[in-house]
Amino acid sequence: MVVLSRVLLLALVFLVASATLVHAKGKTPAPEEEGDELVIEKGGKKQLEVGEVTYDARSLMINGKRKLFFSGSIHYPRSTVEMWPDLLKKAKLGGLNVIDTYVFWNLHEPVKGQFNFEGNADVVKFIRLVQEHKMYVTLRVGPFIQAEWNHGGLPYWLREEPDIIFRSDNPSYKHHMEAFVTKIIAMMKHEKLFAPQGGPIILAQIENEYTHVQLAYKELGSSYIQWAANMALSQNAGVPWIMCKQKDAPDPVINTCNGRHCGDTFTGPNKPHKPTLWTENWTAQYRVFGDPPSQRSAEDIAFSVARFFSKDGTLTNYYMYHGGTNFGRTSAIFTTTRYYDEAPLDEYGLQREPKWGHLKDLHRALNLCKKPLFGGTPGVQRLGKETEARFYERPGTDICVAFLANNHSTIETTVNWRGQEYFLPPHSISILPDCRTVVFNSQQIVSQHNSRNFVRSKAANKFNWEMFSEPIPTTVQIPVNHKSPQELYHLLKDATDYGWFTSSLDLGPYDLPMKESIRPVLRIPSLGHAMSVFVNGEYVGTEHGSHAEKGFVFERPVTFKQGVNHISLLCMTVGLPDSGAYMEHRYAGPRTITVLGLNTGTIDLSQNGWGHRVGLNGENLRVFTEKGAQKVQWTKAAGKGRALTWYKTNFEAPEGKDPVAIRMAGMGKGMIWVNGKSIGRHWMSFLSPLGQPTQSEYHIPRAFIKPGQNFLLVLEEQEADPKDIEILTVNRDTICAISTEMHPPHVKSWERKGGDLKTIGPVSGASAQLMCPNLKKIVGVDFASFGTPEGMCGAYKPGKCDSPATRKVVEEHCLGQTLCTVPVEPKLFFKADPCPDIKIKTLAIQVTCAF
Repeated sequence: MVVLSRVLLLALVFLVASATLVHAKGKTPAPEEEGDELVIEKGGKKQLEVGEVTYDARSLMINGKRKLFFSGSIHYPRSTVEMWPDLLKKAKLGGLNVIDTYVFWNLHEPVKGQFNFEGNADVVKFIRLVQEHKMYVTLRVGPFIQAEWNHGGLPYWLREEPDIIFRSDNPSYKHHMEAFVTKIIAMMKHEKLFAPQGGPIILAQIENEYTHVQLAYKELGSSYIQWAANMALSQNAGVPWIMCKQKDAPDPVINTCNGRHCGDTFTGPNKPHKPTLWTENWTAQYRVFGDPPSQRSAEDIAFSVARFFSKDGTLTNYYMYHGGTNFGRTSAIFTTTRYYDEAPLDEYGLQREPKWGHLKDLHRALNLCKKPLFGGTPGVQRLGKETEARFYERPGTDICVAFLANNHSTIETTVNWRGQEYFLPPHSISILPDCRTVVFNSQQIVSQHNSRNFVRSKAANKFNWEMFSEPIPTTVQIPVNHKSPQELYHLLKDATDYGWFTSSLDLGPYDLPMKESIRPVLRIPSLGHAMSVFVNGEYVGTEHGSHAEKGFVFERPVTFKQGVNHISLLCMTVGLPDSGAYMEHRYAGPRTITVLGLNTGTIDLSQNGWGHRVGLNGENLRVFTEKGAQKVQWTKAAGKGRALTWYKTNFEAPEGKDPVAIRMAGMGKGMIWVNGKSIGRHWMSFLSPLGQPTQSEYHIPRAFIKPGQNFLLVLEEQEADPKDIEILTVNRDTICAISTEMHPPHVKSWERKGGDLKTIGPVSGASAQLMCPNLKKIVGVDFASFGTPEGMCGAYKPGKCDSPATRKVVEEHCLGQTLCTVPVEPKLFFKADPCPDIKIKTLAIQVTCAF
């Protein structure tokens, strides 16, 4: 039955909100016509429609027109300027009409009062490029952003401002926060980038998921969030402001949802005149070193988005649409260099299928529904225990859209909706733009799949490795300058990952153990993040924490000698914290240093007097540049090198135009530079519970590579041998399709004309469709099976039921083609059904593309 109470409530809210807008603006918002694009004709050219941005309970509006917004997060500093056009082109082709990005305070103001908007920090250039691709922008100013970015985007110098408490009603923090927000908004206004000025920015965000920490600050948290909202509004940006995951967002700031299933978990706008917005739909899970792989299926994302729009949603943002790379030292605490690689566009900017294509199909299906979504009255009808129909309908007309949902996670079903039977796979939603025709099902993927290939470069792997061992300092080079070890964050000031701590211990003949079976033990509890220990210049070992537990205890037997013994600790950070309350009160580094097992008992060296030095000798000499490398003596690398060694070599630019990566096989932990530019931290020795490194391949942007010879420099903190390092090219030239007889035709078979849903030519049945990237052609059929194939793209195998003719059929349809379609019709594959007991058969295809 229809849940009338909800229908009446939503209709009442809609009417009240619309009436309020009419009173304020003098006109009623117009539903966006089906098929309308977000572009207008101006001077004979198509341009992005910009102008006044308003909202009511049902939607955001541009110039009074309601629109559905499909947004994707692409962070400008996590790729190169050269990559931006291709990323934005693919986002647009994927059906997006909004790009969402944070503004990175510590990128733009690394030193107090000194600003950087050059290179991939050129946020203005990025936003203009988005507009050129006819998409809008959500500018998430923050300026605290979290984002798994170093220090949550806050510059380190802020931590050392007197009496500061981050993200609270604190005069010092508010002063600096307002100054930065004002600078950014003023810059956007000056460049005319807000929609009322003719630019693409339609939304701005202040703060970020503050609810997580608000209670920790008590009344100072509540007053801070009120201040932040008022401060943002006072900027007069001319577009609505939002606060994500902030239930008490002060009016008129819109509270929004972050999560995987906001259609079910969002409690809704905190005022009846605000729209339902989803600012972070997590496309996977970011990884930290030590993590196993994480996945989120295209089917689950599509289900959650369809659910959200069936419940009055008007904007969803995929976080991330392209994650990219944490170059240099930009990643947050223990976060990998690769960021959200499982997004629709992978780290290298390649389309991850079927995620990219399935979501593109979803966006097209939802766009076919705009008129009833905005012009119809909502309703809900239970079809069974786990099934339901959500619909929007204008009585007395053909304006109607239905979302048929099977909420059971494992059991498929068939439902009857208005006299017609509809098959629903488990955990799926079918979209019917006219309440009759299924154009999309979230669980039935019609788009193709692909598999990523790392190919060893033929040109780039002729290495001639040389090495330079970092000098291990003692109190001779780093004299004692403080009684106890200093706190690591304060010592380093985020200028480097590395800090030396030196001390000495004078032992007499009666201090050392007499028995060979007894050795002294050095014990160092640390607040994190990692530490390598040297005694008398010899490497003792390394210990580290993790994202879950930053602290650790280093405990190793050591060899002391009579006389003066030098203890050298290389203490390391792996990014600064990016979340939680009171971030300015987080600490790292050794807490105490003791020696156990001496004849004279345990000795506490914590107050023994310690020397401190920031950074490595090689860093200070900039040996990661060709000029700096000439300042030290290099020797030929042969076998495993000593811990804390620099390795250099040259390599030829890899052939072709495919993206490039370096596989750090055989290495431990450190950093990588190409032609003087850091591509980030590597950490191969921190294994996941599955026994594998969390990240093995590291992106080298093509923009970092010169024609001819290139300079490669690796800092390795542990004992390692660079002989197995490889330069690779990356492609997704292995493409696949899998379809059953029950799959719906492709959503591109329909369009809206004059408000009616119409077919584009004859609508065929289920089919497998393949398209090679970059105009390549299908050169080989690697796998083809019609029946019960098993596995996934890149690892298919025949099942018990298999038609021997499948490969020939696929080759006839596809070989030599860039694009091909193979109908899922049993008569194509056999004359007599060899397995009639299998009622629904599956076609699986895998091919290789090449020039």
